[in-house]
Amino acid sequence: MAITAAQVKELRERTGSGMMECKKALVDTDGDLDAAAEALRKTGMAKADKKAGRVAAEGVVVVEISDDRNTAAIVEVNSETDFVARKKDFQDFAAAIARRVLADNPADLDSLLAMPLQDGDATSIEDARKALIATIGENITVRRFTRVESNGEIASYRHGVRIGVLVELDGGDAALGKDLAMHIAAHDPRPVCVSDDQVPEEMLAKERDIFTAQARESGKPDNIIEKMIEGRMRKFLGEITLLGQAFVKDPDQTVGQLLSAAGAGVAGFERMELGEGIEKKTENFAAEVMAQVKGG
Repeated sequence: MAITAAQVKELRERTGSGMMECKKALVDTDGDLDAAAEALRKTGMAKADKKAGRVAAEGVVVVEISDDRNTAAIVEVNSETDFVARKKDFQDFAAAIARRVLADNPADLDSLLAMPLQDGDATSIEDARKALIATIGENITVRRFTRVESNGEIASYRHGVRIGVLVELDGGDAALGKDLAMHIAAHDPRPVCVSDDQVPEEMLAKERDIFTAQARESGKPDNIIEKMIEGRMRKFLGEITLLGQAFVKDPDQTVGQLLSAAGAGVAGFERMELGEGIEKKTENFAAEVMAQVKGG
């Protein structure tokens, strides 16, 4: 039977698939829109499975916060290229996931993927992810999320699409909260925890071993070496704890001094940066060409 442009248009709107794919599916199913949509869905799932092994290190970090600012969520959703990450349908998908995390507090990633993408929709996040892969043509992954509930107000900051920060503020005001969130996003090195007593023991032991070995090379007496080690440990703690760091907007005072002056405190914070920990494939096309030339 003849397939009309109106049928192709309707199927495209329903599935998001390309025009030629829609036309072929309609031809194969004798113009049955429901059967064609199901066939495209199955094709999309197969495409998604084939792309599953491809590295996705670009994408977006999305921050979602409740109206009362007592609950917030950060989600990282990855794509293979930043070109896809800028697409509206990809960003809408990531934003919908962040809203789901905020509303339903999933126990883990598997639980999140099984949840509906939109309220009242039978389509799960996982099915929507695979459908989006079929439409866009790149691997897409929902990598991780974190959700924070607080008795106080949660401040947030999002640096472009790459960094998201949440800060549980105890006292202070919105301006202070935003300043702290921006500090956590910008400071190098990034803070590991709020205060000295929260630094992991294994991290302290590792640094002390390094500083001890370095100090002993000086050949100084043991009592001097011990003072050198303690001095370096204090400097280290000041660099990695939020309260000990020099405030980025005013390096003459620490974050701890800033909070003290405002009569405020920080109960905790979360920082998420796009692609951290993902091993990206690097390509050197000039080297590849040269290798081929030499091989020839």
